[in-house]
Amino acid sequence: MTEIQGVVRAIIYRNEANGYTVLELADGSQTQTVVGTFPIVKEGDSLAFSGEYTEHSEYGRQFKAAACRPVLPEGTAAIERYLASGVVKGVGVVTARQIVRHFGERTLDILLETPQRLTELPGIGRKRAALITKSLAEAEQSRNIMMFLQQFDLTSSQVMKIYKAYGAATVTMVKQNPYRLIYTVPGIGFKVADRIAMQVGVARESQERLSAALVYVLKEAAGSAGHVYLPLEQLRSLCAQVLGASVQSPWLDQGIEEMIVTQKLIVKRYEQTDAVYLPYYFAAEGETAKRIAEQCAFEAEPLTDDVQEAIARFEKAHQIAFAPLQREAIAAALSHSVCVITGGPGTGKTTILNCLLSLFDDKKVQYALCAPTGRAAKRMSEATGREAATLHRLLEYGSEEDSEPTFARDDENPLEAEAVIVDEASMVDLILMRALLRALPHDARLILVGDADQLMSVGAGDVLRDLIASGVVPVARLTEIYRQGAGSAIITNAHRINRGETPDLSRRDSDFFFERKNTAADTLRSTLALVSTRLPSYFGFDSRTDIQVLTPMKKGETGVYHLNAQLQAVLNPPGPGKAERVSGAITLREGDKVMQVRNNYQMTWTRRQGALQTEGIGVYNGDIGFIESIDNQDGALKVRFDDGRVAEYDFSLLDDLDLAYAMSVHKSQGSEFTAVVLPLYAGPPMLMTRNLLYTAVTRAKKLVIIVGREQTVAAMVQNNRISARYGALCRRIGEYYGLMQPETAPREGGVS
Repeated sequence: MTEIQGVVRAIIYRNEANGYTVLELADGSQTQTVVGTFPIVKEGDSLAFSGEYTEHSEYGRQFKAAACRPVLPEGTAAIERYLASGVVKGVGVVTARQIVRHFGERTLDILLETPQRLTELPGIGRKRAALITKSLAEAEQSRNIMMFLQQFDLTSSQVMKIYKAYGAATVTMVKQNPYRLIYTVPGIGFKVADRIAMQVGVARESQERLSAALVYVLKEAAGSAGHVYLPLEQLRSLCAQVLGASVQSPWLDQGIEEMIVTQKLIVKRYEQTDAVYLPYYFAAEGETAKRIAEQCAFEAEPLTDDVQEAIARFEKAHQIAFAPLQREAIAAALSHSVCVITGGPGTGKTTILNCLLSLFDDKKVQYALCAPTGRAAKRMSEATGREAATLHRLLEYGSEEDSEPTFARDDENPLEAEAVIVDEASMVDLILMRALLRALPHDARLILVGDADQLMSVGAGDVLRDLIASGVVPVARLTEIYRQGAGSAIITNAHRINRGETPDLSRRDSDFFFERKNTAADTLRSTLALVSTRLPSYFGFDSRTDIQVLTPMKKGETGVYHLNAQLQAVLNPPGPGKAERVSGAITLREGDKVMQVRNNYQMTWTRRQGALQTEGIGVYNGDIGFIESIDNQDGALKVRFDDGRVAEYDFSLLDDLDLAYAMSVHKSQGSEFTAVVLPLYAGPPMLMTRNLLYTAVTRAKKLVIIVGREQTVAAMVQNNRISARYGALCRRIGEYYGLMQPETAPREGGVS
């Protein structure tokens, strides 16, 4: 292994996603090319590289570096370049020249050992001298930390995130417990943390390693698959895979037992299954079940003496006539402290909601309207003519502690509402439902409106279905399509799909079209043409704001990744003066349509409405917007979301964003688009399901175009596979309610 030293004269090439760099290194009068993967380098840095010389067939002799470390520059010219490079605050080109002329080759020794001597120079007082020396010390410290992290084969983005999370304490924190990175640094999973742990000396069969793996598997099961618990055997198997260990290993069983004994894991027996929970999810599920049971046991005070008369007055005033099921849904919401109203598109949920709000207004009932996402809340406001908020905003999100969001509204500071109505309730996960129930006044009504046949929430749990299945919560099921939806092929076909019937793909004069394509390549070409030219030309739709491509898969020719790359090339190609930035496998460009892909409770934003500017925090998974600007010099990118919020992203946060010209059907939940283009050529059965097709179709307001093969659509309709989520909310609601009212009579009427 050879070591060379010098000053970085120029960066010839750098991939910010992985840190791969080609640079020119100057050592006196000699200049040579160095290639390698480095977490952070810039022109003017003094570095020592370890590696070997190689001969490249095209570029000739190069030094292939395996590692690099910072060194203090030697010689007055190198020291001057270093100080003037911008790394030291308070020092520009002129000041750097003055300092080096005064102190010569001992400049850096003096600055680090006797920094007070800076005041010998004219124009540098004590305050400025302190700023310069502090900045120099911080620069050296940060570079040393970066080089420490480099040994773990991390990407440049990962290095920056770790340093941002821990700062000066990075080395200590990483050495003490590298597994903490999984939960404190976005983008660091078990594999990366485990590699670091092995290098810093954690034993392969340590309890520390096993505990980290068990917690990781359970958190991944909750975050990616929505499971509240895992069966013991499945947990053991998944953990063994993560650790590269045998599933029969005694170490595995002993470690799990240790976690159970110390109550770091909770085990409950359900029939023949040992359910293993993280304490956080066990407590959340139990608390949610108990609060729902208590709310159902509470007898709500009748809002009016004659519900049917009140409904009749609304019908007369609005010249409509409710069907029997709609009347029963309104009566249930007015008569019970908790009620679920569920039904597909066109079944009258919005009309029912407007009737309830009118009655609440008449009776001076104070109410709050909310939905899980910003897009869903905006739709609710447009449908009702009243303000609706996201659940996070309604509950007044405060901060995040130990990965758990905290809210200002809770038991001690409940909502000031006598009724709370939640739309798109199928998207509400277990943790958010618990937060809502904590903030709900004990005598308030809770009305949950949603479509139980859509895909489940992104977060853990299957709350809406569990409430319906419990038999404790009153449920109004709307099954008939009413006048306002009867003429829409989108709505009639959605209901056909939900009943297991193939949609009518033959009509050419409606809002639902099918375009037959026999290859994946043809499906892709037609999708691109529909979005970029055909639909804008024929209907006047805007390609970026009105049309949304939805797809079941992430990979493949008609998957999210490839579609986004192709659509970006067509709709927002590179151009003069259009800044861009590489982030992982994608290029983000000014003007791009993007989506936030994980909750960031700390992200600040501003919104300007006329002369009024408001500020807030929180950008959430599924939020969609457009890139307004990219500043490569300051390392910042601005996104304007479709509700007017503008958020600025540091470049270390860019993997929170993805292109959104195409998105998965799962990510589209709670959203509604003017037109949906749905490429369906082929895919794995676990993804190509009936409720996924149903959810995709019901995202469109004016137009659906399916592109692909009839047999694929037919197979999806017949595939009624719904991935079961492990959870016991339904069971635990019944248990709590049974303890409160052991002889509860069945509910009467059309409401179950």
